[in-house]
Amino acid sequence: MRRFNTVLVANRGEVALRIIRACRALGLRSVAAHSAADRGAPYLALADQAICIGGAASRDSYLNIPALLLAAEACGAGAVHPGYGFLSENAAFAEAAEAAGLVFIGPTADSICTMGDKIAAKRAMIEAGVPCVPGPDQPLPEDADAIARIATDIGYPVIVKAVGGGGGRGMRVVTRPDALAEAIAVTRSEAGRAFGRADLYMEKFLEAPRHVEIQVLCDMHGNAIWLGERDCSMQRRHQKVVEEAPAPGITPHVLRDVAERCVEACRRIGYRGAGTFEFLYEAGAFYFIEMNTRLQVEHPVTEMVTGIDIVREQIRIAQGEALGITQADVVPRGHAIECRINAEDPYTFIPSPGRIAALSLPGGPGLRIDTHIATGYTVPSHYDSLIAKVIAHGATRDQAIARMASALAELRVEGVATNAELCAAIMQDARFRKGGADIHHLEHWLAARAAGGDDAGR
Repeated sequence: MRRFNTVLVANRGEVALRIIRACRALGLRSVAAHSAADRGAPYLALADQAICIGGAASRDSYLNIPALLLAAEACGAGAVHPGYGFLSENAAFAEAAEAAGLVFIGPTADSICTMGDKIAAKRAMIEAGVPCVPGPDQPLPEDADAIARIATDIGYPVIVKAVGGGGGRGMRVVTRPDALAEAIAVTRSEAGRAFGRADLYMEKFLEAPRHVEIQVLCDMHGNAIWLGERDCSMQRRHQKVVEEAPAPGITPHVLRDVAERCVEACRRIGYRGAGTFEFLYEAGAFYFIEMNTRLQVEHPVTEMVTGIDIVREQIRIAQGEALGITQADVVPRGHAIECRINAEDPYTFIPSPGRIAALSLPGGPGLRIDTHIATGYTVPSHYDSLIAKVIAHGATRDQAIARMASALAELRVEGVATNAELCAAIMQDARFRKGGADIHHLEHWLAARAAGGDDAGR
């Protein structure tokens, strides 16, 4: 056992509050590390202690490893929870935390390195029998002719990706041979700047896939389970807007086969904690693209349909406890949908920081609101614009959509712009309501709306 009674929350906003609440449910002290920009944020009062770790810029606070370790030492924390974003998938932070005597609530640094390297991750998945997107499991060579032969063997269109990339950055689609050289050069340069590593790899570009992911939990005793799947296909520029569980219209035995292979992959690499396998799904087949070695923004939809508190399980696993649930205990019920509410214009997506003059949150059966904001709170300009997540659960998908539509109509945020109007429009979109829309649907919908066409909303 690796017992601790105080957790440093190395994050901000709604996920920090989510972790604080999980600590309270387990009888643990929580210490909220915060930046100068977040000083006075309402959620800090719910932690047992709050410590300012630096200036408003992320590099001076939430990305400042020495400052976080010093804060942990000052408050007597025995563990650190990184949440998502910031340092949550940073192997150096995980390693430094463990070296300082802290329990890192997440996977080992080795697991983060393996799964953060897209080539190493692909090799691990192939060894476990997880289906992958067609393409070699090695970085691209420097020789232009060799690269051209690889692209020809895969078949156009192809996608060029940074080995150390993620979040939709460091990738380019190439549809014809004469555009390949420029795409390689630009992506190499971008990868070197963004990720400190210019290595690239290449895969077949799937033209109309869905984005489906599988949630796993693994302890330190060889136990691993999967908690169902999520459909995250409503995206704009690779950024998710709406997520749901379960994914509509996927054959159960096909899903189960892939999920069991994911669990086997976790056992092979000694994975611990919560993790998410992300896939492209097209024509009834799954293709692995990456694993997120952390808590996901969209974890609430899985919690709503399974009744399993994923953050609580993360903390229990970090303490060395065995999973208290087996695969047989995971019985999804009903359907859940999550809308990310961002402080931004609903159609230009320009961020809208500022003071919230008034706030009224929706309520009713089957609704959950994860938010850190309140009337009078100032949304800072330094961080991601996410200010709330609205999650609706129903016995059926139609009921979940209806409850979400009602909740969005009831939501009132004054003083800053939000994308709630866009989320409400998605709930009325015929293609979304049918289920199974691909990852390009939302961008096509937005383009049609901007052009004044009649495809938007149909």
